[in-house]
Amino acid sequence: MKKILVLFFGITALISFSCGGGSGNGTGDSSVNTGSGSKAGIIFKEYEHSFGKVSEGEKAAYVFAFGNNGTSDLVITSVSTTCGCTVPKYDTNPISPGKSGNLEVIFDTSGRSGMQTKTITVKSNASKPVVILKITAEVTDNIN
Repeated sequence: MKKILVLFFGITALISFSCGGGSGNGTGDSSVNTGSGSKAGIIFKEYEHSFGKVSEGEKAAYVFAFGNNGTSDLVITSVSTTCGCTVPKYDTNPISPGKSGNLEVIFDTSGRSGMQTKTITVKSNASKPVVILKITAEVTDNIN
């Protein structure tokens, strides 16, 4: 009888986890089935950019290119940065499947020195709803 109970609970656990009843896979993918089976996707050409050496006081800009590799319109809902010295600019219009867009990041080096690392958090309706981008720069004193 004990062997039968162990077997029963083992099979129940196996079915539960194989059908998504487990605690998740830890990937942060919180896609919700809306019934239509379609979902937006976001993929960036690059996830990190180094400005190299820049002079203090300079405004360094970079454009992160991305595309919608999903089956429904992609909408970026918000973009946040680790400090006010980094300003994101992006189009809030929906991006159709197969189309692309740009996210410009402007890093103001005023009052900064040394190695700098800033992160940009992109939130959207994509199957992976949060994407982290990173910029780095070595800010040097502009006195020669």
